[in-house]
Amino acid sequence: MNVFDRYAPFIQDYIYRSGWQQLRGVQNAAGEAIFHSEDHVLLTASTASGKTEAAFFPILTLLDEEPSRSVGVLYIAPLKALINDQFGRLTELCEEAGIKVTRWHGDASQSQKRKLLKKPSGILQITPESLESLLLNKYMEIPSLFHDLRFIVIDEIHSLLRGDRGLQTFCLIERLCRLAGCDPRRIGLSATIGKPEAAARFLAAGSHRRTIIPSFEGAREVWRLSMEHFYNSGPQADEGKGEMVEALEIEAPTDQAPKAADPGIGYIFEHTHGKKCLIFTNSREECEAVCQSLRQYCEVKHEPDRFLIHHGNLSTSYRESAEEEMKDDDSLMSVCATATLELGIDIGRLERAFQIDAPFTVSGFLQRMGRTGRRGNPAEMWFVMREEHPEARAMLPDMIPWYLVQGIALVQLYLEERFVEPPSTHRLPYSLLYHQTMSTLASCGEMTPAELASRVLTLSSFRGISQEDYRLLLLHLIQNDHINRTENGGLIVGLTGERIVNNYKFYAVFQENIEYSVRSGSEELGTIVKPPPVQDKIAIAGRVWVVDDVDHQKRIVYCTLVKGNIPAYFGDVPGDIHTRILERMYQVLNENKAYPYLMRHAVCRLEDARMSFQKADMANHPLIHLGGNMWVLFPWLGSYAFLAMERFLKIRCPKRLGLKGLTSSRPYYIQFTMHVSEQEFYQIVLEEAKKEWDPLELVYPKEVPVFEKYDEYVPDELIKKGFAYGVLDIEGMKARIMSWASLIRSKDR
Repeated sequence: MNVFDRYAPFIQDYIYRSGWQQLRGVQNAAGEAIFHSEDHVLLTASTASGKTEAAFFPILTLLDEEPSRSVGVLYIAPLKALINDQFGRLTELCEEAGIKVTRWHGDASQSQKRKLLKKPSGILQITPESLESLLLNKYMEIPSLFHDLRFIVIDEIHSLLRGDRGLQTFCLIERLCRLAGCDPRRIGLSATIGKPEAAARFLAAGSHRRTIIPSFEGAREVWRLSMEHFYNSGPQADEGKGEMVEALEIEAPTDQAPKAADPGIGYIFEHTHGKKCLIFTNSREECEAVCQSLRQYCEVKHEPDRFLIHHGNLSTSYRESAEEEMKDDDSLMSVCATATLELGIDIGRLERAFQIDAPFTVSGFLQRMGRTGRRGNPAEMWFVMREEHPEARAMLPDMIPWYLVQGIALVQLYLEERFVEPPSTHRLPYSLLYHQTMSTLASCGEMTPAELASRVLTLSSFRGISQEDYRLLLLHLIQNDHINRTENGGLIVGLTGERIVNNYKFYAVFQENIEYSVRSGSEELGTIVKPPPVQDKIAIAGRVWVVDDVDHQKRIVYCTLVKGNIPAYFGDVPGDIHTRILERMYQVLNENKAYPYLMRHAVCRLEDARMSFQKADMANHPLIHLGGNMWVLFPWLGSYAFLAMERFLKIRCPKRLGLKGLTSSRPYYIQFTMHVSEQEFYQIVLEEAKKEWDPLELVYPKEVPVFEKYDEYVPDELIKKGFAYGVLDIEGMKARIMSWASLIRSKDR
């Protein structure tokens, strides 16, 4: 029996009504895996390939043949917008079979939640945070809700593979299954996964089942891709280059930006009129600024406003209005967005996406590209790379258009190697350990330390954490009133812990934007978000300051005035840029290859950058002399290996190198002065890297490197350990240093 014939009649009717001529490859493959095995299934296919239907057609068939006596399918998605989008599609699909679909998140109807609690059945759609709330606040009802749970569908699973939120999700799945006594199969869905085998192991964590990755012939990917570069003012890179530049040409503009418009933003304005587009930015601040500029251009031109905005800080009404506008095929509005519209939402006949500057990951690029190209149209993305003109006396690092080179590297890595960032599995999630400990204790009530450890420390996310580390955490929490001992020797949530657990913000493990007050002595300088580590620099009040101390409880940054320019600090980087991207950036600058998607300005700017690269002999020298005692190091390392390199130089090598004034632009380059030669530099760092030393040595003496949301409640000893062993990529850093051995000239020569 083929897969279509195996489907329930209402599924077959749905396919006929939709006008499908045949099943897609992913749907046949998923049907075979789900119908003919009891294993977990990981479905990876391009965006708009029909993954959701591929998973739900066989799941709903099985549910129709044998209705569940509780919620039968738990659908977990990373965004409420994605749940809302899928709700309509699933409701239509399930209506004929009488299978109920219920949304459970902060914006969902309370009456629908009450109905589900009274009579559990069908499909429950939920975010990880709402699932945390459910386990915490409806603990006693979990068995009745899920005792006959058959499937857990995790949508856009790639977004959960590289941080605490993903580990939290799998903690919750394990806790739910233990409490409800159920053994559901897990179905993971994603368009972009690096190393699917590693992702398959991640999906199966804490269960006794293996994961199948069905193989099938996917549809051929067709892209319309362009990449243009703009200086924010003045002449562009092609000025004076004549007509001989070979570059991609695109369609003529459909509008004209005001004369004083920012060149890059004006370009977007001119090519969105009469079209429905998405404009992606890399931060909420930039999203607001871009949308404001585009709306101002409409005012100046006396045109109706044709731009909307969508990001996580907006109210529900604003976000849903933008989503509905996108779904309207007749709409010609464009939406400025962050990653909130990056994932799986079907936004109809979207004509193109714009990306301002380079995203941080190949995965992010593919997801954003995948918002277009639906309903038979090719995927279309226009990159807009922006930078300021280098000053007349600018040094080498400022001569490289880092975002342009990074964008090319992202595209080429996927085209050439199908590279996508792999899951992150080496972390020590002490912040999450605190969170799950408090959540478990709050939901279950009094437990002995041994009982609590058996509930929490056995979760697969914590397999790298020792019993001694957990004992240290519990003692710390008892000392600080997060946990109290009872007369019977049991543990309960303390008063301080109750204030944290009873706040709705507790459900999330990702960090909200919290403002820190910046002070120098008695002077109040202003506020910042995400303070950098101690000894890093910040810019505020028109000057540069070095961070002396950070009080995370009082939200105060103490600093001292210094001279010099301000580099970007680590907290500004929203994610881990993989080392493979930096290596491909090196190759972009070192090769003569032409890229067919580059437009005229971009071609000329890349040509200038390659010339700077060649003149400085950067291909053969990672360390470049800038004049006097000043040097710049290009390690070509991803975020966490780069951070390890920076600290290694500061902490392990300063005296031998005569190192001073080290500043970084992460993860691109490190500038400093030193009193040794290039050869001596390589020799010294190689010798220091070969020595036996503890990764904890790369934590500054007074530093407590708080990165995750609940780190402030964790003992300093564990925070430092988690950072040194789980965040810093010391092995990647050491490997790069070892590769420099060939640059040391032999004494015999």
